[in-house]
Amino acid sequence: MRCSACGADNPAGMKFCGSCAAALRGGCPRCGFENPPGFKFCGNCGAPLGAETAAPPSAAERPATPAMAVKSAPLEALNDIPEGERKTVTALFADIKGSMELLEELDPEQARAIVDPALALMIGAVHRYDGYIVQSTGDGIFALFGAPVAYEDHPQRALFAALRMQEEMRKYAARL
Repeated sequence: MRCSACGADNPAGMKFCGSCAAALRGGCPRCGFENPPGFKFCGNCGAPLGAETAAPPSAAERPATPAMAVKSAPLEALNDIPEGERKTVTALFADIKGSMELLEELDPEQARAIVDPALALMIGAVHRYDGYIVQSTGDGIFALFGAPVAYEDHPQRALFAALRMQEEMRKYAARL
């Protein structure tokens, strides 16, 4: 699939260009017409498009994923925002304060056994308030509220998620 932004050739099924990270549109296998994500049939010739242009799952359909699986999830859920559309979103970054000092004395397996459940609690709080996990880093997460689904109260949802994270982390720390 050729990137319309930089012209780089990308393997079939990719959602983002490997050279410039631009969202790749679903080109029709019959006529090459660029269809928006989610189309099952070409808007130009009517040919079936295949699974690579299917819409991403909604927040309700997304399974609870382990923290490590979230690391590889790019911004594919944002593909359904039409090109050029602007949205106001709320970004939330949260990490485990002081985790590096705590974990530097542990072996990697012990560290993961402590951090992974904490990341799962953080991710659960974001999903509870319909946020989208953009990236999970070693001891933190980056999430968006208000995209791909727009909610008028997305700033409040982000705050509620942050408060829930703090509450869940206090409980988790007490259990440790």
